[in-house]
Amino acid sequence: MKERLKRFFQFYKNKKSTDPIVFWIFHFTFLFLIFPVFFYSVALKTPTNFPSQSIFNLEEGKSLNQIAIELQEQNFVKSTFWLKNMVILFRGEEKIKTGEYFFDKPENTLKIARRLIKGEFDLAPIKVTIHEGLNIYEIAEILDNRFPKFSKEQFIALTKDKEGYLFPDTYFFTPNTQAPNIINVMEKNFQVKIDEMKEEIESSNRPLRDIIKMASIIETEARTSESRKIISGILWKRIEIGMPLQVDVTFKYINGKNSFNLTNDDLKIDSPYNTYVYTGLPPTPIANPGLDSILAAINPTETDYLFFLADKTGETHYASTFDEHIDNKKTFLIN
Repeated sequence: MKERLKRFFQFYKNKKSTDPIVFWIFHFTFLFLIFPVFFYSVALKTPTNFPSQSIFNLEEGKSLNQIAIELQEQNFVKSTFWLKNMVILFRGEEKIKTGEYFFDKPENTLKIARRLIKGEFDLAPIKVTIHEGLNIYEIAEILDNRFPKFSKEQFIALTKDKEGYLFPDTYFFTPNTQAPNIINVMEKNFQVKIDEMKEEIESSNRPLRDIIKMASIIETEARTSESRKIISGILWKRIEIGMPLQVDVTFKYINGKNSFNLTNDDLKIDSPYNTYVYTGLPPTPIANPGLDSILAAINPTETDYLFFLADKTGETHYASTFDEHIDNKKTFLIN
């Protein structure tokens, strides 16, 4: 029957444009003779070994034929022929949605075709929030605890050169999502945000890579929009005059320590991320900054300050001279 139908469809395809009689014969035959047989014998039948409680991953770039073959090989449908023709009849060839489809119980070919066209994944997404200022290792830990098929090692390996470019935000991913998909979504989100600031970035006369490096420092050094802009102005000024940035937050990227754990020996560590030893910005961002910190890096507030420190409550204190800075240390950091 399948071969006969193929020949019938081919005959119709060859004749429909030149013979209107063939057109009506085909539709009459299909509607009143073929379709009822098809509907009851195929559309409402499922493979006996249908993989219930499983996921079919429809990857981007697959043709309808490839999708049908994969569905048949994994026992979701009995016939590639009927699946493809149902999709075509529903005019869904260009509407198929990529993603993960969860099948709780057996479904017939007709329903599967409809789900592919409408993108009915039937997977409750998991909400995950990636906060500003987290680095790739911290993000990997969060995701590893939320998604069973997520590989922390794979994520870190794939994001070694993407630090700073994974936009912190609240995301919704399917339960079985994996590292490459998450990275792709976060990168695209970053690019959308950057595109919105394109004119400001260009007018700053600073390359994006430097802006993101600075923003990653600002993100972990300041808590408010005002303090971020002031610290941005201080740090850009230090770079301009050739003064080391001397920020403690980069040590988290070296040895995991914060300002209150650092020793004099730590400040001498020979690392390009040690901004006490090396001038200029670190070789890469040290975290993934949020929108406010990126804007602060683009639009710094100019002041007479050259020094700053944060006390144990997180409040920032500024100084124009080194002596004033020492006084602030005695007042706010030494009990």
